[in-house]
Amino acid sequence: MTTDETSQSNGKTHTGGTYAGGLLPRLGLFTATMIVMGNLIGSGVFKKAAPMAAEVQSPGLVLACWLIAGGMSLLGALCNAEVAGMIADSGGQYSYFKRMYGRAFAFLYGWTGFIVIQTASIGSIAYVFGQSANSLFAFPRLGASWEAVSVFGIFYPFDNLGVKLFTILTVWLITMANYAGVIFGGLIASLSSALKILGIVVVAVLGLMWSGGSFGNLSPVLANPDAHYATPLGLFGAMFAAMLGAFWAYDGWVNLPFLGAEIRRPHRNIPLALGIGVAGSMAVYLLVNVAFFHVMSIDEMRGLVGSENSIVGVEVMRKAYGSRAAGFVAALILLSTFGATNCSLMQPSRMYFAMAQDGLFFKSAATCHPKHHTPSTSLIIQATWTSVLLISGTFDQLTDMVIFAGFLFYGAGAFGVFVLRRTMKDTPRPYRVTGYPVLPAVFVLFCLMLVVVTIIERPRDAGIGLALILAGLPFYFYWRKRLPE
Repeated sequence: MTTDETSQSNGKTHTGGTYAGGLLPRLGLFTATMIVMGNLIGSGVFKKAAPMAAEVQSPGLVLACWLIAGGMSLLGALCNAEVAGMIADSGGQYSYFKRMYGRAFAFLYGWTGFIVIQTASIGSIAYVFGQSANSLFAFPRLGASWEAVSVFGIFYPFDNLGVKLFTILTVWLITMANYAGVIFGGLIASLSSALKILGIVVVAVLGLMWSGGSFGNLSPVLANPDAHYATPLGLFGAMFAAMLGAFWAYDGWVNLPFLGAEIRRPHRNIPLALGIGVAGSMAVYLLVNVAFFHVMSIDEMRGLVGSENSIVGVEVMRKAYGSRAAGFVAALILLSTFGATNCSLMQPSRMYFAMAQDGLFFKSAATCHPKHHTPSTSLIIQATWTSVLLISGTFDQLTDMVIFAGFLFYGAGAFGVFVLRRTMKDTPRPYRVTGYPVLPAVFVLFCLMLVVVTIIERPRDAGIGLALILAGLPFYFYWRKRLPE
C-alpha cells in the first residue's frame, strides 16, 4: 500500500497516508527487515547455548535444535505473512484473530501479550542488556538475607537488584525514544541491527579462526551415550526443553505486523520482511553456534549454567582471546540487546492501542499523541508492567512463560490460514504460504506438541502461564459490558 492509496481494512481507513487513529506509514522494507532481525537477534544467541547444552549434552543436537526451531519459526512467519498480506491494520495478530475467531479470542491474545508474552519478552531481552552491563561495571547487590526473600517461593524481587534496576531504567529510556516518534524507533532499529549483525559475524569468524579451537568439539553429532537426562520423557523431552531456548532466540517474528499502519506498502513489505528477516537470523545463529563449539567443549559450556550472570558468548571470547575480546563481546551484547529491546517494545504497544480503540483495554491506551503520532499512553502502560515483571522474576522464568504462552497463539494463528481461506476466499493475497495445506498443518501440530510437552516437563511455568491468560476473562466481560450496543 502506498501512501497515496486508500484502503479499507477491518473498519479502519488509510487515507492520504494517514491511519484513521492518527498513525502514519513511515517505515520502508529495509527498516521493516531490520526490525524483524532486531527482534530476533538479541540476547538468545549469546545466552541460550549453555542451557541448551545442559539439556541435550551433545553439540550436534544443540545445532539440530537451532535448525529445527529456525525452520519452524520460518514456517510460522510465512503463515503469518499470508495473513499480513491481506490485513494490514495496526494491532497485528490481534486484528487477525478478530477476523479468524472473533473478539473474545482476539482479546485473550492481546491480554496475554500484555500480561506476559510481549512484556516478558521486552523484560527478558533488556535483562540480558543489564547482565552484559554488569559484566563491565559490576552493579551493587543486596545482602544474602535480602536476596533470599521470596513471594510464594517463586519470585525473588531483591535478587540481583542492581541489574534489575539498571534494566528498568533502560526500558524507560527506550520507551521515551519511541514516545517521541516511530521514526526514532525505526532509526534505532536499523542502525543497531546492522551493527550487531556485523559484530556477530566478526565474533563467529574469530571463533572459527582461533588456532586453539577444534572442530572435534562438534562431536558427538547424535545423542551422547553417557548422557543422563533430567526429564520424564528422556531425550525427547530434553530436545523440547532445549528448543524452548532456541525458540526464545527466534521469538519476535510475530511482532512486525503490529506496525501494519506505519509500514509503507504493507501488503508487499511485511511478507518480504518476515521471510528475509527470519531466514537471515537463522543463518547467523547456526554460524555463531558452530564458532562457539569450535572454541568450547560441550562440558565447558554446560559448566556455565550454574553462574547467574555468565553469558556463553562472552566466555567463549574470553577463553580464545582474553579479557579484551570478552569486553568486546560484552559491548556487542549491549548493542544487540539494546536494539532488540527497542524493536520488541515499539511494536506491541500498537496492539494495546488497537484494543483500546475497540473498547477492550484501558481507555487511555487509545490516545495517539497529537504531535508525535505515536500510541503514547500505550507505551507508558507497557513500560510500567514490564518493570513489574522485571522485579518479579529471573530471565529464565520470564522466557519460559513467554514461549509456552506464545505457542498457544502461534498455532492458532497458523490454523487461521485455513479459516481465512474459507471465510475470506475472494480477498486478494499478495503472498500465499508455501506448501499449503501440508506445511501450515505441520506447524500447527508442532505448536500443539510443544505446548503439551511443556506442560509435562515444566508444569509450574505452564500453570502460571495459563493462570495469567485466564485472568483476562474478568477484564473482558467488564470492558465488553461497557461497550455501546
